[in-house]
Amino acid sequence: MSQLNRLFSVAPMMEWTDRHERFFLRLISRQALLYTEMVTSMAVLHGDRERLLGFNDEEHPVALQLGGSEPEDLAEAARIGEGFGYDEINLNVGCPSDRVQSGRFGACLMKEPDLVAACVEAMQKAVAVPVTVKCRLGVDEQEPEEVLPAFAARMREAGVRSLTIHARKAWLKGLSPKENRTVPPLDYPLVHRIKQEFPELEIIINGGIRTLEETAAQLAHVDGVMMGRAAYETPYELAEVDRRFFGAKTPVKKRGEIVRGFYPYLERRLAEGVPLHAMTRHILGLFQGVAGARAWRRHLSENAVKPGAGISVVEEALSRVDDPVPVAMTEA
Repeated sequence: MSQLNRLFSVAPMMEWTDRHERFFLRLISRQALLYTEMVTSMAVLHGDRERLLGFNDEEHPVALQLGGSEPEDLAEAARIGEGFGYDEINLNVGCPSDRVQSGRFGACLMKEPDLVAACVEAMQKAVAVPVTVKCRLGVDEQEPEEVLPAFAARMREAGVRSLTIHARKAWLKGLSPKENRTVPPLDYPLVHRIKQEFPELEIIINGGIRTLEETAAQLAHVDGVMMGRAAYETPYELAEVDRRFFGAKTPVKKRGEIVRGFYPYLERRLAEGVPLHAMTRHILGLFQGVAGARAWRRHLSENAVKPGAGISVVEEALSRVDDPVPVAMTEA
């Protein structure tokens, strides 16, 4: 088993978990395992690798999620990812978008466990870092109670030691990718049963988990929790992760501290030509539930897109919010 601690992680999310978002989240939690957006093996092999794979050392621990279905291509992409310094390579067997269906990867691979196994085995031979899989309960008319145990068994045979399960089916026809994140019902008990049937596998649960209370409840049944949209939409939910789940003794940062801790990164990237709004879009939800949150979001949304926008825009937005720290978060 890898030394990576997957007790709490933030899900790979297309258009969301780019390097700016990951650096920002790392200011909130030092321990949460972070994932990239899915990158296809062909993009890694033929695209701008620095743009696709580049990240900051401060992001560790960080995992690269790959999409693809050609074992040799995935093995080479994994080798390249390891060379960039990623701590884990994850294979996407869960994304339900039209693009992945046309490319024969993502959730449609739930129908081809032997191909997934071949991909995983090739990747494992190519790298020394852990190779993991993220899947769904099944797709379309498949019966999850039959498909998921068989899939987990095949992954175990292929040498997978950590399996992340999004606790919903994916409907490849009839539902949009967005609907696939919310419409298919969650089945946490099935994921819990997989852990019982395969105790030697590290089972990480994903899907619909929005709070640390829900996280703690899930950890009574599985080895780790992967939080998705809530980590993006309400990132301050991560403020207590290190203390609650990893035994950290460091005080919880106030929201304003987190924002100002982001300034050096913003300045570096602005100097490289990255527009401010490409980075500040990730911090819009930081003050969710705090007086002035709407003014914060509005000021950033309206002004970060302007030519030449800089740190002063963020500082002005910060002046529009209160920054309390709940008593529960300040207790030793």
